[in-house]
Amino acid sequence: MGYRSDLTRAQWELLEPLLLGSKKKPGRPLKHELRQVVNGILYVNKTGCQWRQVPEEFGNWITLYFQFKRMRERGVWDQVLTTLRERARERAGKRATPTVAIIDSQSVKTTLKGGTGV
Repeated sequence: MGYRSDLTRAQWELLEPLLLGSKKKPGRPLKHELRQVVNGILYVNKTGCQWRQVPEEFGNWITLYFQFKRMRERGVWDQVLTTLRERARERAGKRATPTVAIIDSQSVKTTLKGGTGV
């Protein structure tokens, strides 16, 4: 059964080298394919469900959480998002990294005391 959060073939082909290239130690092989593990992680992200509630076809929830946590600690997700953003900017004819940032803020006057003071 496919889920709306599952990666398409094209998305996986783009993401796979980024995820495999970040692997530093061979370690014990996963029982489930990396793509299925990532689909499970994306399922949790998309639905907001608890890790324990992930459908079993993604694999054991403990494995999914451990892999997510390990990737997060190693900075894999930050690197993936940076790479995807840079590629999208280049496809749009822009530099890979922005040269200017604009910060917009609003100041609101408040009273020191609550109420209208009447």
